[in-house]
Amino acid sequence: MLYFLHQLDDYFGPMRVFESISFRASMAFLTCFLLSLLVGERVIRKLISMKVGQPIRTAEEVHKLHELHGGKAGTPTMGGVLIIGTLLLSAALWCRLDNPFIQALIVVTVTTGALGFSDDYLKVKRRKSEGLSARAKLLGQVLSAAVVGGFLAFSPATGEFIRALHVPFFDEPVLADMGWLAIPFFAIVIVGASNAVNLTDGLDGLAAGCTITSVSTFGLLAYISATAPIAKHLLIPTHPGLGEVAIFCSALVGSAAGFLWFNAHPARVFMGDTGSLAIGGILGTIAIVCRQEFLLVVIGGVFVLEAVSVILQVGSFKLTGKRIFRMAPIHHHFELKGWHENQVITRFWVLSAILAVIGIATLKIR
Repeated sequence: MLYFLHQLDDYFGPMRVFESISFRASMAFLTCFLLSLLVGERVIRKLISMKVGQPIRTAEEVHKLHELHGGKAGTPTMGGVLIIGTLLLSAALWCRLDNPFIQALIVVTVTTGALGFSDDYLKVKRRKSEGLSARAKLLGQVLSAAVVGGFLAFSPATGEFIRALHVPFFDEPVLADMGWLAIPFFAIVIVGASNAVNLTDGLDGLAAGCTITSVSTFGLLAYISATAPIAKHLLIPTHPGLGEVAIFCSALVGSAAGFLWFNAHPARVFMGDTGSLAIGGILGTIAIVCRQEFLLVVIGGVFVLEAVSVILQVGSFKLTGKRIFRMAPIHHHFELKGWHENQVITRFWVLSAILAVIGIATLKIR
């Protein structure tokens, strides 16, 4: 919205700054971060007054883990509304809403956020750790992803760019046009990322911190991909509309950082599925519009590790009756090995940063 103020530069030259991607990205970050600090206390008090405390699984369900996390019972959840609210407001102010990539990101933010909110609401209402059924949640995610994927794949402004399949280490698309196969492929990426972030959100600040590193990296990729000379030098897909995606990424980083202010150990609020499902859906969509779906496995490696640990644990137990980890997702495995919660969180943050650097480094291997 504020982008169009640059048209007043004939009357006042400095107004042209509103056309700058770097300026608007910086302002989007600051808007989200400062707004989070400004309204965060009020949001937490409101959630407490609504008695939306996070249900904690019983000792019979999780045994030793209950001793470690039992004190968190009653901490308000649904804090993801703070992330989504500040993100959408900042996007409306600083992004071009006529950009199809931004339109897709807003749709996935609202739909996955609403799905997560429904799940959180049912958990609080029932006073149990189960909300929506796994089938209902998956169906909602697939529908959201299919709508967004179909829009991107067949929009005149983005279709040809989006349907080309790119793989790291190759300077040309391995498939020039995926056709209708793009929709199920994009659905797998978005749904997978959404669930992976959801599984990671089990310790204070863990998901928010890893979100900051992963989304910052994709924001840089989006900025590079919007700059034709740099993108062509690095042999990566380029599209001028991705500059707006860099601004959206900056806004999400600001929202996550502002939320982390209150979510750092010991957390005063949890993001809940409201935040984690939305962040994962956004991250998957960003990877798609940047044409870097496979690089998401590296840059978002902590999220992938968490999801894979659950898959391996469930598969091993069903096939052999034995567990690979003491508990899954894997962050709980390290807790039960004796790591303090802060140690797990900090070390996973460090791992996330290292993986982000590795992801950027792959751009030179083409």
